[in-house]
Amino acid sequence: MLHLILHILVPALVVAIFFRDNWKLVFLILIATMIVDVDHLLADPIYDPSRCSIGFHPLHQPWLIGVYTGLCFISRYKILQYIGMGLLIHMSLDSIDCQVTNGVWLYLGA
Repeated sequence: MLHLILHILVPALVVAIFFRDNWKLVFLILIATMIVDVDHLLADPIYDPSRCSIGFHPLHQPWLIGVYTGLCFISRYKILQYIGMGLLIHMSLDSIDCQVTNGVWLYLGA
């Protein structure tokens, strides 16, 4: 449950510190990036508290985290930066959850 709460609290904290002028839009975008968890619907079982998302689910692959990082540097389109930021926050929290739950940072296969 704490993990889910952090997916709201951390974006809220980032917005409160760095985006005070435009906080509503940025917060909505950061929260909207949580839709990345739709890939959990492809897993069987859909929810497994002991499973590490990073490296297991299709949208949680390490190479995609590189793409999400790249989005943060597209200065022409702020919305892409915010999407990248939201996805990186999400992946970071998931990776920390993997470490706390399983002692690993990402799923390496069985």
